[in-house]
Amino acid sequence: MQVYVHVARLGGIGQAARQLNLSQSATSQSLTELERHLGVALFERSGKRLLLNEAGRRLLPQAEQLLDGLQRFVDQAREPDGSLHGSLVISASATVGTWLMPGLIGRFSEFHPQVDIQLRLRNSEDVVRDVPKLEADLGLLEGRTHEPRLIAEHWREDELVVVRAPGNRLAGAGAIDEAALASEPWILREAGSGTRAVLENALGSGVRLNVRMELSQPEAIKEAVKAGYGLACMSRLAAEAEVRRGELMALHAPLDLRRAFTLVWHPERYRSPLWQAFKVFLAEA
Repeated sequence: MQVYVHVARLGGIGQAARQLNLSQSATSQSLTELERHLGVALFERSGKRLLLNEAGRRLLPQAEQLLDGLQRFVDQAREPDGSLHGSLVISASATVGTWLMPGLIGRFSEFHPQVDIQLRLRNSEDVVRDVPKLEADLGLLEGRTHEPRLIAEHWREDELVVVRAPGNRLAGAGAIDEAALASEPWILREAGSGTRAVLENALGSGVRLNVRMELSQPEAIKEAVKAGYGLACMSRLAAEAEVRRGELMALHAPLDLRRAFTLVWHPERYRSPLWQAFKVFLAEA
């Protein structure tokens, strides 16, 4: 059953085998045995990819519910004393995952040393894709989402800041207008990043930035800005240490760069005691 669900989510025997820590031959044999036992094929073979057929799509929700029920049974059997066990997979956007989650996960683990929390750094669009596919138990993203398959809950506020190198030609210019911003080269996150979306929305459709580089990690962006290659926009959380040391300078830009961090999860995902405890912890942190 686990093989069937993982192959359906990931689209191939190899990916499912790696996720389940099985050999490809064992994974393929398990799937063949399940189809033989059911007396019905669940997939169509297309090269190395396996695509769900009509029967596979119809039965998948029931298989997922059965596995969730089994996990619920195991959790209740393992936690008679109220202690927390098990694992969680958190999919978090770069800002949240880099500057907030390591400390929070560390504190939670000190209280509950028998849990295993895996953190995956993604951009916000990837987080919204991961959670509906049940590849993550919880997602944390920058900004808001209207994905109908997810439950979204406001977590906390954040503010972006435009930064420059100390020797940038805008040094001492005071307040900067949009025309000045548009004339400068920029180092931006990739498309799909929540940080980039906030900046572009704040500027409006009439302003086109001169994008010199697109980099996926905030640390790489800061190094490019410090080297004098252009301006960047990032969370104040990401820039505050360098601004404090004088390695980066914050510009007074006439933009509304406030945003929210959002917690998302799938409504049909089993909420284990560990899941519930960690969500409460995040709300109170």
